[in-house]
Amino acid sequence: MLKRLGLIWFIAMIALGFSMNGVAKASGDNSTVIDEKYGKPIVVTGAALSASQKAEVEKELGVDDANNVEEITVTGDDLVHYIPDGNRNSNMYSSAKITRTDSGGVQVNIVTPENITEVTADMYKNALLTAGIKNAEVEVASPLKVTGHSALVGIYKAYDDSSKSGDKLDSDRTEVASQELNVATDLAKKEGLSNEKVTQLLTEIKQEIADQHPATKEDIEKIVDDKLKDLNINLSDSDRQLLYDLFDQMRKLNINFDSVKSELSSLSDKLSDKINKAAGDKDFWQSVKDFFQNIFDAIRGLFQ
Repeated sequence: MLKRLGLIWFIAMIALGFSMNGVAKASGDNSTVIDEKYGKPIVVTGAALSASQKAEVEKELGVDDANNVEEITVTGDDLVHYIPDGNRNSNMYSSAKITRTDSGGVQVNIVTPENITEVTADMYKNALLTAGIKNAEVEVASPLKVTGHSALVGIYKAYDDSSKSGDKLDSDRTEVASQELNVATDLAKKEGLSNEKVTQLLTEIKQEIADQHPATKEDIEKIVDDKLKDLNINLSDSDRQLLYDLFDQMRKLNINFDSVKSELSSLSDKLSDKINKAAGDKDFWQSVKDFFQNIFDAIRGLFQ
């Protein structure tokens, strides 16, 4: 009898534990904690979006309740504000959600990669580091196929307009960061270069700037030339000049990349792994192609 009562008590305790755990989970799942230090996550949507497209984008960005985010709209006027040579009449579709954090650096996730055709997550991250953004989770989305450049403008505006964004971004840094993104996407279109290779180049040049603290334009040119040689990248004189001018602007602004050295190093390692894997995959499929080509050649030889 005592054994039976003990067994019943044991089963009851287990059932109660599961029940309380389920209640706790349900309670946790249905509540959203607002960070009182940084405020609500900021959602920036392009002004060109229709109501249905905006709803689609917000769903992609994980916005279940508009009351739990701060909403901002980005327009062509914002584009020319942050990128002076931009087109005021541009249609702004790229959208983003920014959640500030205490640590972890800048993390970027493109939640609709099929619709962001030129800018990669690593390109965004690199530009945001240049702009002076630290410790933030950034998600980017678009309902249509777009290059993705306007998302950067939206992120800048989020920091400047948000009621709890913290420090305002330096306009000179945001402008040079936008130029960096343009250079990155332009170079990635060149024959023999990939998105990863271009981003690796820009990242490692920044690492060298952090290590060497170049004092003159000539110092910048040497860093660029040495890195192009190290990575076996051949550029035209005009493309090389783009890099000289871009990084000399960063030098003049005295951008301190020392503070993000670890992030730059991590990004560089990640890109190297991607490039090596891609090269390995290419070699594998080339060997498969060569194998079957040799078989076909051998068969053809039998009939000659």
